[in-house]
Amino acid sequence: MIIEPRTRGFICLTSHPTGCAQNVKNQIEYVKSKGKIKGPKKVLVIGSSTGFGLASRITSAFGSDAATIGVFFDKPASEGRPASPGYYNTAAFEKEAHKAGLYAKSINGDAFSNDIKQQVVNLIKEDLGQIDLVIYSLASPVRTHPETGKRYKSVLKPIGEVFTNKTVDFHTGKVSEISISPAEGEDVENTITVMGGEDWKMWMDALNAENLLSEGTTTVAYSYIGPEVTKPVYRNGTIGAAKDHLEATAFEITDALKSVGAKAYVSVNKALVTQASSAIPVIPLYISLLYKVMKEKGTHEGCIEQIQRLYSQRLFTEGTIPLDEKGRIRIDDWEMAEDVQKEVIALWESATTENLTEIGDLEGYSNDFYNLFGFKVDGVNYDVDVNEMVTLPSEKL
Repeated sequence: MIIEPRTRGFICLTSHPTGCAQNVKNQIEYVKSKGKIKGPKKVLVIGSSTGFGLASRITSAFGSDAATIGVFFDKPASEGRPASPGYYNTAAFEKEAHKAGLYAKSINGDAFSNDIKQQVVNLIKEDLGQIDLVIYSLASPVRTHPETGKRYKSVLKPIGEVFTNKTVDFHTGKVSEISISPAEGEDVENTITVMGGEDWKMWMDALNAENLLSEGTTTVAYSYIGPEVTKPVYRNGTIGAAKDHLEATAFEITDALKSVGAKAYVSVNKALVTQASSAIPVIPLYISLLYKVMKEKGTHEGCIEQIQRLYSQRLFTEGTIPLDEKGRIRIDDWEMAEDVQKEVIALWESATTENLTEIGDLEGYSNDFYNLFGFKVDGVNYDVDVNEMVTLPSEKL
């Protein structure tokens, strides 16, 4: 079939297997071009099919020759209906890893559930024995709690008062004002339950209980802080409360795993176009301005550049890992540089529908969005028929 992008709001309803595969190959080539990293050898990535999670799996495998297990929740294809992009990404990654002689298996299912945790435990026991790096990169709007069966839904809201500011429809380039009502009732608690650190700790406890963590294991979860302009709706809002909980959980995990000398860290990453960030009002406008400034300065990074730098310059160096005053790894340092933020805020004040294409990088934002789904990838001919029925190589093993 010929597959074209069909969008609805901030999501794309279709994805392209060849485009997704090319995207994965491009990321692999980038990691290989940067040289080897004396990093992990047996890695579990929870939330491994897109964005930072996928970049972590690629960097582990092709930067450090690591065996990887990926956990993801994506729809496979059915006749005439493409799979979700994460499924195509994972199939492409596995294919390239196996071609390179690397171990790579994946489990597709709800990472919040006890059943998937048990499947992963069994797979590690059977194939790897122990692991030395756990990446936690889940981004889900809902969570069914494995102990109670209750379903929780996260919300994106400010806390305390209505938030009003600019946003942009990145499909049309229209800049408008948006108001978001504050959280009410159990909004904050529900968002913390979905996006906080409880599930991360459950994973680490389950692995430790079965003696599956090597001495000195590292585990990393990803977070974001962002600029002043997004603070009311992001860092000081419901999602920020969940990120605070996630960051506090790192210390709990480190304490709970003292017997194996494990360390848990939160890495604060750069603002990038992901399926999650596209859903957040205000963020697309901020990112389009940020891209413009950072590309002009030569400091722009995508997911793979961020994670390769995280591994090579933070996690796996000879010295101690540099941390901020709250014990976090900061790989958002180039984004949050004073000169960058000063320029972005000045552009923000003046941004309108009429001048955004000039002062911002809306095209870059849009291209990155479509790339997530395998579209607008250089070197791919979208006018030819493709077979949507792709399967995971590890399903045949």
